[in-house]
Amino acid sequence: MTSIASIIDHTLLKPEATAADVDALIAEAVELGTFSVCVSPSMLPVTVPAGSGLKVAVVCGFPSGKHTTAIKTAEAAESIALGADEIDMVIDVGAAKAGRFDLVEADIASVRGAIPAPGILKVIIESAALTDDEIVAVCKAAVSAGADFVKTSTGFHPTGGATVEAVALMSKTVDGRAGVKASGGIRSFETAAAMVAAGATRLGVSGSRQVLAEEAGAAAATPVAGSY
Repeated sequence: MTSIASIIDHTLLKPEATAADVDALIAEAVELGTFSVCVSPSMLPVTVPAGSGLKVAVVCGFPSGKHTTAIKTAEAAESIALGADEIDMVIDVGAAKAGRFDLVEADIASVRGAIPAPGILKVIIESAALTDDEIVAVCKAAVSAGADFVKTSTGFHPTGGATVEAVALMSKTVDGRAGVKASGGIRSFETAAAMVAAGATRLGVSGSRQVLAEEAGAAAATPVAGSY
């Protein structure tokens, strides 16, 4: 059985994070076998152990999304040039709340243009701040603009982080045309597993060691077929 570690972006986005903290994050990610690390753009470039396969994700327009499209696009381009494999950009949530999904799509499309293949673009929609109809419209805009993933949350918004309901709606809307990343408030294996069951194909987790320790404990407690 594949560990949930294989879909975790091991995350450190605290403003006070240091280069030493990021080095420790990378070492821990390699030890735990997570898919990637997710860090702030000012932390680049980083050194990933050769042969580890660890990817580097970097946030963009974070955490408010209220940067101009030109700034987001330049930030994404710089991060890619400095070694990022994936970009997690924040939409202008206000534009979505105002029903200007055309502006949301144009913003995403511009950032997409700064990320050549095989670079990955994830679009943070702040699902907890949106109605269901707005979530659907933003996810459709993201897919139309060429996003590879839609992502629930920054983890910094006061309305909260990922919910099972939002993940399920996002998964239904993108319908396999993009992945779904659940992020914000995933602090237990139970929560992580619920997000995956709802349709998440990637998880943003800062406390990955705890989540994976709980996964190991759950696996150890599960009887193996034929062992009775």
